[in-house]
Amino acid sequence: MTSNVMPMTTSASVPTGSESAIAAEGTVTDRIVQANARYAETFGHAGLDGAPALHVAVVACMDARLDPLGALGLELGDCHTIRNAGGVVTDDVIRSLTISQRKLGTRSVVLVHHTGCGMETLTEDFRGDLEAEVGQRPSWAVESFQDAEQDVRQSMQRVRTSPFLPHTDDVRGFVYDVRTGLLREVDPAS
Repeated sequence: MTSNVMPMTTSASVPTGSESAIAAEGTVTDRIVQANARYAETFGHAGLDGAPALHVAVVACMDARLDPLGALGLELGDCHTIRNAGGVVTDDVIRSLTISQRKLGTRSVVLVHHTGCGMETLTEDFRGDLEAEVGQRPSWAVESFQDAEQDVRQSMQRVRTSPFLPHTDDVRGFVYDVRTGLLREVDPAS
C-alpha cells in the first residue's frame, strides 16, 4: 500500500538557519491544511470501517519519534490507536478501550512505551507549578514515571483489572527503543 501523504518539512529535518524559510510558508497549521488538500485529491480509504480489521487497540506515547503503525507493521484500518503523554493507561484510556471493545469489536490490547520518554523527567510537582502559574490546579494526574518497564506493567494491570473491559486475556506491553526501532516485550510478572 502506498501512502498519499505529502512529505512536510519538520523541525527535525530543517537545517539550522532555515527557520525564515519555514515562516515564509505560513504557520504549521497552514501547511497541514495545504497538505490535507493534496492528500484528499487521491484519497482512497473511503471504504474503511471504523472497527479495526485486526480487532486490536494500541495504546502508545504521543512522542513524535514513535510511529505506531510503522513500528508494529500495521496499516490504516488495522487498529485503534490511542495516544497520550507516556502511553499511560489513564481513566480516559480505559474509556476509549471500553468503547473500542464493547462497540467496535477489539479483543487485544498492545501497550507501547519508549526509551527516553519525557515523562521520566517530570514529577507530580508539575501540577503545583501549573497551579502557581495559572491559579488553578489540574484535576488530572501527571502520571510520570521513572522506569518505563515498570509503568508498562502498571498499565497492563490497569487494563486487566478494569471492570469495564470484557477482553483482558490478550494484553501485552512493550518498550520501543527510539534509537533502534526495536520493541522489547515487558514480562508482566517481573
